Amino acid sequence: MSKPLIPKSKQKDIAQERISILFKEASATFSKSPTLAHRYIALARKIAMKTKTKIPRELKRQFCKHCYHYLQPGINTRIRTRAGKVIISCLDCKNFMRIPIKN
Repeated sequence: MSKPLIPKSKQKDIAQERISILFKEASATFSKSPTLAHRYIALARKIAMKTKTKIPRELKRQFCKHCYHYLQPGINTRIRTRAGKVIISCLDCKNFMRIPIKN
């Protein structure tokens, strides 16, 4: 007999919890081991893609869209405002993201 499937809504709730836990662990371990923090972000992204769950906006801005590294302001990230946008520069891959500021 096969085991019963978990409903999709329950899977998405579990995925959201795990993603938030992984982001908390990444922020806690970044100072000791940046590679482990980057691994936590990769796992969180994998869970989100597998369950087709969106990563919340506040968590989505904590990793680079190009190299998928965890971003720690002042250490591997530069944050500036210019012309109605927040510009987040990743110092690992030298790319940047522009986020519009809402009025």
